Amino acid sequence: MGSINEAMVYFETYGLWFLFIIVYLEYLNLPGLPAGIIMPAIGALVAHSKYNFLFVLIISVAAGILGSICLYYVGYFVGNPVLHWIYSKFPKTRKSVDKVTMYCERFGNKGIFICRLVPVARTLVSLTAGTLRDGVINFTLYSLPGIAIWNAATIMIGYLASKAIITL
Repeated sequence: MGSINEAMVYFETYGLWFLFIIVYLEYLNLPGLPAGIIMPAIGALVAHSKYNFLFVLIISVAAGILGSICLYYVGYFVGNPVLHWIYSKFPKTRKSVDKVTMYCERFGNKGIFICRLVPVARTLVSLTAGTLRDGVINFTLYSLPGIAIWNAATIMIGYLASKAIITL
């Protein structure tokens, strides 16, 4: 996607399916889909669309949970080989992965919630929690509020900034 205008065309054409898929892919931690850009852009799109902020937030949280659970299961069933592949392919991520793993081991479910509020850690926590074989129910219950807070804050930033720019 080259610009906000191009994203707006996709959003207008495909609506909430576009939103769901983009957020789902972002929570799968795919390179090229940074939340710091995607979520505020979604907020700007919502500010100028027929969609309600709360409804878009709910869709984004559902997509985030689904993406997180999928990545959790990658960690659960494949685990350490995936982490070793990440370490070899992206050596700079080792420190972040190790820090997320430490938080999950040290703080348990609270560590999952905390990591959901920290850039980089927020998507890595799914993989590490799965690798550590934390229970999927607790993982989901502690991920949900963190995902909701993160998505609400970042979407709201784009929404308010877009509204402010229009009123200038």
